[in-house]
Amino acid sequence: MAKMTKECSNSPTCSVDWAFRRIGGKYKGRILWCLNEYTVIRFGELGRVLADVTTKMLTQTLRELEKDDLINRKVYHQVPPMVEYSLTETGKELIPFIKYLKNWGDKKISTQRQQRNVLQ
Repeated sequence: MAKMTKECSNSPTCSVDWAFRRIGGKYKGRILWCLNEYTVIRFGELGRVLADVTTKMLTQTLRELEKDDLINRKVYHQVPPMVEYSLTETGKELIPFIKYLKNWGDKKISTQRQQRNVLQ
């Protein structure tokens, strides 16, 4: 078995932890995936696509993703105000990893369903 590197064994600067703090959270992965699928999306549309996310939580999560330079927020100064979101280059770099996690999750969910069906 491979040994854990010293950088990640007990370190607050572990790059694995650092990365998961940026994309971890209940909705961040789904928001990033959605922005990849739609390219550019308005706040209201994003709220409808992610129907189980409250407006407050969506706003908070979008702010965190923007602060971490994973998404762009473009405000149009008009009446009514319009805000669009898109991935930054840094956010786009994450998509292959999120896609891998999505495929892994799909596979594991399918396996669990099959196991439940066998047991029933």
